[in-house]
Amino acid sequence: MANIQQVAEKAGVSAATVSRVLNNVASVSSKTRLKVEHAIKELNYEPSMLGRNLRNSESRLLLVLIPSISNPFYTEIIKGIETIAIANHYNILLCATDSNSERENIYFNMVKNKLADGIISMDPTINRQKLNELAEKHSIILCSEYEEGGSIPYVTIDHKLAAYHAVKHLIKLGNKKIALINSDETYLYARQRREGYERALKEFDLPIRKEWIYHTEHLEFEHGVHAMRRLLQVNERPTAVFAVSDTLAIGALKEINVSGLHVPDDIAVVGFDKISFSNMTNPTLTTVAQPMYKMGCTAAYMLINRIKGNQVESIVLEHELVIRESTMG
Repeated sequence: MANIQQVAEKAGVSAATVSRVLNNVASVSSKTRLKVEHAIKELNYEPSMLGRNLRNSESRLLLVLIPSISNPFYTEIIKGIETIAIANHYNILLCATDSNSERENIYFNMVKNKLADGIISMDPTINRQKLNELAEKHSIILCSEYEEGGSIPYVTIDHKLAAYHAVKHLIKLGNKKIALINSDETYLYARQRREGYERALKEFDLPIRKEWIYHTEHLEFEHGVHAMRRLLQVNERPTAVFAVSDTLAIGALKEINVSGLHVPDDIAVVGFDKISFSNMTNPTLTTVAQPMYKMGCTAAYMLINRIKGNQVESIVLEHELVIRESTMG
């Protein structure tokens, strides 16, 4: 493989001139530029991106932090991030932290050591203090999960309003006994979605009953199954369920079907996220659609702008309630 010296020799110029052509420096005459470009083509020369990036003090690598690759919610967001990153000559590295502080430190150190230019974090379990310290000198954007009153820019939706719309839909269908399958309330989205659930119930003078609110440790399908099993054992069974993620809602659907009850005739179900599987269930799942691809694109734009030294404002995107068979009689 040709090197820069060989290109210079073929073009009859210095290696420094070849470097100026590669870096689009304006002081090179068009005649010299053509000679160098011709030599590059003839020799199939490919400049070292690593060398160029080191000279420019950049890695052209963006880290995307997620807690786990098993949650399908992240898929569309990652696609959006990747689209914008590649269009702007960046690569992305997907980092599953597994809620492990040692792994977090490895990724944080990559940014500190200039092996990556910035971070998009979607991990609600991340060490906030360390992330905030890193953000003082480095480019960080939060996506979906963010910190209220924090200084790091974020892109998200209004989780409280979205949950309120979902539960209000169940109430308008005539449901008065509405359960909530929520996740761990150490996470902001879980607290906000419960607030939206409670707001809708209060507005229609419906009771908020402890036995109808079930908290899961994780968002996987089997946790939804278990949560629904417990809710079906309550003395006064709910007629509707709002789950804070589609994976939990799909688990709830499975358990309702197994128990011999029917959705939505016996129990109506609403999920949250509009993951691709939500349209493949039986019945299909009514859910709150987050604009996941757009969220990813927006987060990538924000991070690249931040890397360039521009001021970046937080963005709240629109959500949509997608009504399907699980709430339609």
